[in-house]
Amino acid sequence: QVQLVESGGGLVQAGGSLRLSCVVSVNIVNFRSVGWYRQAPGEQREFVANIRGGTTNYADAVKGRFTLLLDNAKNRVYLQMDSLKPEDTAVYYCNGFHRTIGDVWGQGTQVTVSS
Repeated sequence: QVQLVESGGGLVQAGGSLRLSCVVSVNIVNFRSVGWYRQAPGEQREFVANIRGGTTNYADAVKGRFTLLLDNAKNRVYLQMDSLKPEDTAVYYCNGFHRTIGDVWGQGTQVTVSS
């Protein structure tokens, strides 16, 4: 069974940092892309960052502050979040597009940034 399990969320003050981790239950090379989305209260889920075809992509809102890291040996995807802002508050979801299954989502981890 293909699963993505996130961890690392929490409460942090504005300007602080957090590192989210996503453990992938199968070999990560089976995914065409892996990355992160987020959903703030009352808002639609939005793209944060992903890596696809060897290229890392970032939403404009996080460019220069967030870094997506991939550890193929451990089948883990990380999101290093620096210079956090209150508007980064959201549930963060790990996402992968599996070559045969399609979209796979984690259960989400809450990130709260206080002002």
